[in-house]
Amino acid sequence: MSRDAAIVSLRGAKRWQQGHPWIFRSDVSQPPLGAAGAVRVRDVRGHALGWALWSPGSEISLRLIDGDPDAVIDGAWWHARLDQALARRAPLASQTNACRLVHGEGDGLPSLVVDRFDRWLVVQLLSAGLETFRAEIVDALRSLTGAEGALARNDAAVRDREGLPRGVEPLWGTVPDEIEVLEHGVRYLAAPRTGQKTGAFLDQREARVLVGGVAHGRALDLFSYHGSFALHLARRADAVTAVDSSGPALARAAQNATLNGFTNVTCAEADAFEFLREALRNGERYDTIVVDPPAFAKNRPSLPAAVRAYRDINLHAMKLLTPGGLLYSASCSYHLTKPLFWEMLQDAAAGAGRRMVLRSLTGQPLDHPEVLTIPETGYLKGALLEAAD
Repeated sequence: MSRDAAIVSLRGAKRWQQGHPWIFRSDVSQPPLGAAGAVRVRDVRGHALGWALWSPGSEISLRLIDGDPDAVIDGAWWHARLDQALARRAPLASQTNACRLVHGEGDGLPSLVVDRFDRWLVVQLLSAGLETFRAEIVDALRSLTGAEGALARNDAAVRDREGLPRGVEPLWGTVPDEIEVLEHGVRYLAAPRTGQKTGAFLDQREARVLVGGVAHGRALDLFSYHGSFALHLARRADAVTAVDSSGPALARAAQNATLNGFTNVTCAEADAFEFLREALRNGERYDTIVVDPPAFAKNRPSLPAAVRAYRDINLHAMKLLTPGGLLYSASCSYHLTKPLFWEMLQDAAAGAGRRMVLRSLTGQPLDHPEVLTIPETGYLKGALLEAAD
């Protein structure tokens, strides 16, 4: 799978030396010959830098995979690197049957995502360079995991920028349309073909346990989707209202509640912003509230409007809290940085006129490693707050 070397600028080389695996098209001084694949990389002075995945049509032209210029990028290499990623997840086996096995750049496997749902895998190959190693990756995953089947969820928009077709297709075996997930004692159904992300939101697993452990009284789960937070809230709260604008998503949430034998979960199909405003007009109050919206900031230009939306939803949620009530607020927007997230919560508390006390800050779990020198590996942040008045 070797290609002629790519020559990169000193600026591009410095980016690698500082721990970030991407080199952009503007820093490729001399592209390699041939199609996408793995290529050796040198800087303009002739210094060997290692191996990278080469995507000729992408703005991210090179993704570092090995800093050893003498490495051999073959089936054995992929097997060893994937084995390292899987070993990291070993502690999760006693807690859940679903987790992320590979978190792209966070595991030194750029543009590769692999999620496990019980006995099946869902895989995303998100760059042209990576796609050329599909066979090697599939062989290694099949050998290492013993999974009965795997599905390629290659329907992400990023594949357009790589010049790759989009689609959902089997890699091996047969993957069910629904898979039951067990998460810290709570059961829910994942939808690997049609669900958000690869079938379920695995990255909030530990946050759900955290909030579920302190939930009490009357609880509210906003942007509930399939009810993952609501299910954990229901274990301790007296009553839980799961709010989402999607009827089909709430139908799955109700199904999940039944799966666990919960009779204290009610689903409300509504816009979350309007639901909160109506609740305030009616004098409603809640003891536990979860605000876990989709990414309001899809890109940098959308950030100012997103910050206003985050502030608005959190401000209204804070107003609805009883004294001593708890709010868990989260953001999965990469462009809303941790400092901006914290500043937004401060502004919301000031606007709500509530004395909000920090109980806990949350980030990404073990299976979604956030590398300090690769900001793009980190996107999820959350805060558990208590209304002290």
